Amino acid sequence: MKSTVVGSFPVEESSPSSFKDKLLNSFGAYDPFKQAIKSSVTAQLDAGVDIISDGQVRGDMVSIFTKYIPGMKIEDGNTVIVSKIRNPIQEISIKDMQYAKKVMKEYYGGKIPEGKGIKGIITGPNTIVHSSRIESFYKNKEDAIIDLAHSLKFEVDAIAKKVKPVYIQVDEPFLSTGMVDMKTAREAIGIIKDGLEVPLAMHVCGILKDAFTDIAKFNVDILDFEFAGNNVNLDVLEKNASLISGKKLGFGCVDSAVNEVDDINDIDELVTKAIEIVGKDNLLLDPDCGLRRAPKDVAFEKLQLMNQIKDKYN
Repeated sequence: MKSTVVGSFPVEESSPSSFKDKLLNSFGAYDPFKQAIKSSVTAQLDAGVDIISDGQVRGDMVSIFTKYIPGMKIEDGNTVIVSKIRNPIQEISIKDMQYAKKVMKEYYGGKIPEGKGIKGIITGPNTIVHSSRIESFYKNKEDAIIDLAHSLKFEVDAIAKKVKPVYIQVDEPFLSTGMVDMKTAREAIGIIKDGLEVPLAMHVCGILKDAFTDIAKFNVDILDFEFAGNNVNLDVLEKNASLISGKKLGFGCVDSAVNEVDDINDIDELVTKAIEIVGKDNLLLDPDCGLRRAPKDVAFEKLQLMNQIKDKYN
């Protein structure tokens, strides 16, 4: 049984302090988020996380991608689709992931141990389009979703090739809302999965009661759901576990919606139940969702408790 994170971590944007950083800042080359990535990675590793993220420190889950995709623009903090969606103008998350992996390698003295590593994370095409306003070109969201899936495929393939992550995660919280056409959603994820050289995970938060059967059919290797802050999903999983046979389960066992440290007994109880349902070898423990909104010390303690339970069962 391994542990991971859904993605985001509290951000600490830094100001230039050294002469070198101040010089870089004067030329517009200083990166105020680089230290935040290092801090996030180090905190995850100190807490005992096996498969880390780069902390997703640069902004909200939609605009960090859409500002680099032709056909989409940001207006007042929101994404607007203004023309046909095309391939990204540059690699979007590669440099941050490469730096995070470098920090991880240094943490372990030059070599990342077997069974540990970093995962790539992108926001899924269904969630991005349903979070955006269509201003022109597309008559329906479904066509935009398919075009965006082809666009994001370039980023996914670049992550697989250049970062060599343990796996890549697609965040699709909208799939539990009832607002998404599941046939189109499956086709879009299939486009991203096609020919991918590393496993693909899909994270869906929210209540799964009406969506689980459809989501179980998606062509992914790992399905990641929330269970700590949700008193419905565990029952849904127990009744429908056979539908995800052959897939690993990302099991949200820490409540990311509450900015206080979880009760370790609650985590233990949830994990015990999950082991009974799907088996220890099929589990990846993680928080329900990202931890960006939590104070840094609370986020760290949540991860630390989660890993204490992991170590207990390992």
